[in-house]
Amino acid sequence: MTLTGGTAPDRTPDRASDRSPSSPSTPASDRSAGRTSDRAPGHSSATAPTAAPDATGAPARGRTYAPAGGIVPAQGRPRRPVVIPAPGRVPGSAAGPAPVAATTRRGGGPGAARPAVTELRLSAFGTHRGTVLPLGPVTLLRGPSGSGKSTALRAYEVLAALGAGAGLAEALPDAADRVPEWARPDAQGRRGFRIGCTVDGPVGPVRLDVAVQAEPSLRIVGERLTAQGRVLLATALRDPGRGTVQAEWHTAGSTPVTRAPLPDDLLATALLPLRVAGKTQGQRDVLAAAEQVVVGLRSLFPCDPQPRHMRAPVPVGEGRLRRDCRNLAEVLHRTATECPRRHARLAAFAAAGCAGPVTGLGLRESAEGDTVQAVLERAAGAAGAVTPLGRLGDGELRYLALGLVLLTGPGVLEVDPATEVPQAMQTLTVLADGLDRGLDKRQMRALLSLAGEVCATGHLRLVATVGEGVTDVPGWPDGPDGEEGADGSRGVDGPRGADRADGAGTRVGANARHVPNVVVVDLGRDRT
Repeated sequence: MTLTGGTAPDRTPDRASDRSPSSPSTPASDRSAGRTSDRAPGHSSATAPTAAPDATGAPARGRTYAPAGGIVPAQGRPRRPVVIPAPGRVPGSAAGPAPVAATTRRGGGPGAARPAVTELRLSAFGTHRGTVLPLGPVTLLRGPSGSGKSTALRAYEVLAALGAGAGLAEALPDAADRVPEWARPDAQGRRGFRIGCTVDGPVGPVRLDVAVQAEPSLRIVGERLTAQGRVLLATALRDPGRGTVQAEWHTAGSTPVTRAPLPDDLLATALLPLRVAGKTQGQRDVLAAAEQVVVGLRSLFPCDPQPRHMRAPVPVGEGRLRRDCRNLAEVLHRTATECPRRHARLAAFAAAGCAGPVTGLGLRESAEGDTVQAVLERAAGAAGAVTPLGRLGDGELRYLALGLVLLTGPGVLEVDPATEVPQAMQTLTVLADGLDRGLDKRQMRALLSLAGEVCATGHLRLVATVGEGVTDVPGWPDGPDGEEGADGSRGVDGPRGADRADGAGTRVGANARHVPNVVVVDLGRDRT
């Protein structure tokens, strides 16, 4: 388990993440290349987008992120980052970055890398300012009420919806509520927010940053797609009177950059596969990066089990689990008939977290065969041979529903996967707000152990929020932060003020034990 703390200031002074939210203007990298232009789509210019600058103002050639196993710097308290050279470039060399190149087999055979979101940036969104959240196979956002846990999940949902091609109004019906309270309107009365993410995959880490104007009208006013130190796509709002932004992307042919107007209510990155021919190496680089981001973002399943809807018998249908898991019994009926091994594994999971002896998960069909009800099978001779799921407590129902989500996939969950991409190249991300709601320590341990095991395969990832009281995670020491537990180990944060051996100044508990694939981000730590 990797423990990271708090929120980190995003100090990279790119225009997508460091401009005042009161004027959410473009993240375009070349102001001189951003003259108002009404050229027809496909018209080329000889000016190339410049590389995004790093914290020193020099062109960025690497990627900055929190070291694995360290503490993410707290909001408003910067600490020295770790810079990893971009793939294809030797540190200290004068050569530029190598072309973006896929490293996987065609069609996504065994060993193919799956695009996945590994970092979420909330430069100015809701209560967040300069927040950077590292994401692992299993990520727990921990903190007290009001620390911005749900807001972070909302930002992820927005990016995923835009990546899937949704319009801005559809993805952000609550846009005005996401503008930071501290944001002041500019001279034109404009206010907005900025969010972004990093998607790792076959072409390496690709950064997407988006600036959104929420007031007085909703529109995307700037977007930047960066890979290996190069800005592959940049958009900017040049004429507020038009419903378009000026986009420029790499061509690397006879003319290095192509410019064209694009709609200001759609994510330009998601439109690139429809606009770029892929004839030159530069165009293929742009396409590879854009497709990686879209595939990494769009396969998403926000899960919020509602026990009050899960108790009654449900009609037998196609067996696609809904977001609120109201058709839990219907999906159990499908797994029992189509995948007995998975159903048996879920029954064992139920026995680990439900009260009383549990020997299996059964189903009761109505006399007409049109409805089904799930039941817990009890040990022979126990009082009551079976227990209908409707008699279980809210915590037990949520526990079973979350376990079912983890043990199934896009074929069972009600999601819209990228059908044009092989399943071996996709990763489904499950968002669970309030994962610990109604669950006891035993259930949380069983659930997180299952999540770590399932997500280790790479086809599924989990991003969930938990309360600040959740400390009984598999592999955590017994004691609270900095205190000695019953086994003599220290809490998850170790001695206060202890520095890493590399001098980075991030606090890491010397005796803290780790569980692979689990990252805990503490949003309440040292928050200002």
